[in-house]
Amino acid sequence: MMAMRQAFMTALLVSGWAIAAEAQTVHDDILPASIIFATSTGYWEDDGNSLPVERAPTTAQSVSTQNVSGEDAKPQQRHGYYKLFAVRQPDKTSKIYLQQIAQSDAGPAIVSTVELQEISDLKPYVTDIRPENSSGIIKEPGLFATVYLKTDAAAESDGWTVLIDEFGDITVEKATN
Repeated sequence: MMAMRQAFMTALLVSGWAIAAEAQTVHDDILPASIIFATSTGYWEDDGNSLPVERAPTTAQSVSTQNVSGEDAKPQQRHGYYKLFAVRQPDKTSKIYLQQIAQSDAGPAIVSTVELQEISDLKPYVTDIRPENSSGIIKEPGLFATVYLKTDAAAESDGWTVLIDEFGDITVEKATN
């Protein structure tokens, strides 16, 4: 009986290690190591007809509200938040991206991803990204966040603000005090 218990305990321990090793492998793939800073902040909503957040809209883009049977479909109200993140490049500088995330019963879904070229062109060393409000409660549509960066690894960090107004227009500029 004692040998049976020891065998059972050993099998349980070994299976636990295997499960833990598998879980670690799965979790290592969730967020790439090159993502060095990220913040989810802001709020947006639309009637389902709006184009995703983008930098330079093209005239070829349109949103159709007609279904296959030819009847007008009712647009579905959408809402969500923004994610701002830095991706480290092989030369240790970073590129900055903005994502528009839709929130639904099925979970979050990426609506669009845009590189913030004004910041990426600086070839910055990003030191932090902070939202204006960390409480999680946003009452007005839009986004306000600050990206802290250096253009010289030995210099002090500068702040750059990323602002999205209630219309979805994006402004990126050096922060002023």
